[in-house]
Amino acid sequence: MTIPAPLTGVVPPVCTPLTPDREVDVPSLLRLVDHLVDGGVSGLFVLGSTSEAAYLTDRQRRLVVESVAGHVGGRLPVLAGAIDMTTPRVLDQVASVTAAGADAVVVTAPFYARTHPAEIGRHFRLVAAGSPVPVLAYDIPVAVHTKLPADLVLDLAAEGVLAGLKDSSGDLTGFRTVVTGARTRPDITGFSVLTGSETLVDAALALGADGAVPGLANVDPHGYVRLDGRCRAGDRDGARAEQERLCALFGLVGVGDPARMGGGSSALGAFKAALHLRGIIDCPVTAEPQVPLSRGEVERVGTFLAAAGLR
Repeated sequence: MTIPAPLTGVVPPVCTPLTPDREVDVPSLLRLVDHLVDGGVSGLFVLGSTSEAAYLTDRQRRLVVESVAGHVGGRLPVLAGAIDMTTPRVLDQVASVTAAGADAVVVTAPFYARTHPAEIGRHFRLVAAGSPVPVLAYDIPVAVHTKLPADLVLDLAAEGVLAGLKDSSGDLTGFRTVVTGARTRPDITGFSVLTGSETLVDAALALGADGAVPGLANVDPHGYVRLDGRCRAGDRDGARAEQERLCALFGLVGVGDPARMGGGSSALGAFKAALHLRGIIDCPVTAEPQVPLSRGEVERVGTFLAAAGLR
């Protein structure tokens, strides 16, 4: 299907359930998709950071896209990460995920080698020229060690190279620059500006963002859809209350002991533990070499769910 221009609402970055032997658990994945669709989301983003895309083989990546796109059957747009180090490798990913049914691709700046803004611009132009579907930029400097310059993003939007931006940079000033430019520049139309923050969705929408891509929406899609609706209805008090409930729930990402695991292991492990405790996925295992949560840490995830009214 064609993605809306702009794409609005809640577009969760879908977790990838795994079996105990670290293969894609397709039945659990499809239950998770049903859970998100029932929650009222506006689209699905597979093969992003929350999807553990960096840990999946190319075969597993394609299986995820084929499974989700086939199950959704055009009811919602399916965005797929085409994330790799260099332009030729990204173009290979684009070919794979679009053949598997993706309606749009989400692409980071190149990484491994240090790049100049001119090279980043060339990268996106070449990817867009080789992609049969719209391309959205993914600004995630914590993973690729490059911050996308706001002026470059806006220029690429004006050229028609980029259809949107998923901003997970944490740079609110840069985010605001893109939101304002997308709204005021006459040479930009239909460009989607999406926040990747779990805790600032109400603020991002107030600034003029089109929607949100929060990993926590896997656990509570209904809450983020309520938040989006209250923001759009002008219910500031209701939106603030819902955002504060979700901020408290987001505390579950910190249950892992930092003395023995990284923040990614803790956050993704907590998301999957929450989905397992809610009966949505069969197994909360994360991909290697991430460190699993302990039994006590999983129990702490349960207390966050209970406090949020989800158990």
